[in-house]
Amino acid sequence: MTDIRVLVVDDDFRVAGLHRDAVAARPGFVALEPARTVGEARVALAAHRPDLLLADVYLPDGDGVELVRSAGIDAFVLSAATDAETVRRAFTAGALAYLVKPFDTRVLAERLDRYARYRNLLSSARPLSQDDIDRAASVLRGEREGPSLARSATEQTVLAALGGDEASASEVAERIGVSRATAQRHLTALAERGLVQVSLRYGSTGRPEHRFRAGA
Repeated sequence: MTDIRVLVVDDDFRVAGLHRDAVAARPGFVALEPARTVGEARVALAAHRPDLLLADVYLPDGDGVELVRSAGIDAFVLSAATDAETVRRAFTAGALAYLVKPFDTRVLAERLDRYARYRNLLSSARPLSQDDIDRAASVLRGEREGPSLARSATEQTVLAALGGDEASASEVAERIGVSRATAQRHLTALAERGLVQVSLRYGSTGRPEHRFRAGA
């Protein structure tokens, strides 16, 4: 996974520096030079294409919430504003988090770490299941990760087909009437989430075969 590039936007250079340093201290993050105005932020967005925006609400030449709305990238709002309307506007604009200033930089560090995990969970090249999506949302909110209440019908069928037995992807595919590739994809996804165990067995031909068992 490539480094996450972060742009801080705050008109107070001391605060901007603190937030930039907090970003730079996290593994896997790169802190860009902070912007102090909406105008500077738009120039930096075009020039550096950051992955994450950390924006104050009150900026000398405009509204940080509108900047978040128009930027088209992931964003946190960091502001001293605590009125409900501003907080609602920030989330409606697409902010993933709202941190009330002043805050300990460890709070920002923890949110950045959560964000990195969230991005990693949503970086898969394969189609995402409801479990994947719910897990990413839970990580971002700092909730304990648990099994989704909305596991896909196909995954439920795959687990039911395994029952208490051990089976290959081909055997599961035959039991539920799907292609081997479809069964393999769902079994791999379930294994990644720890819902099935995988072992390697050698058949009579000497070729290895992955075997799956539910209840990991």
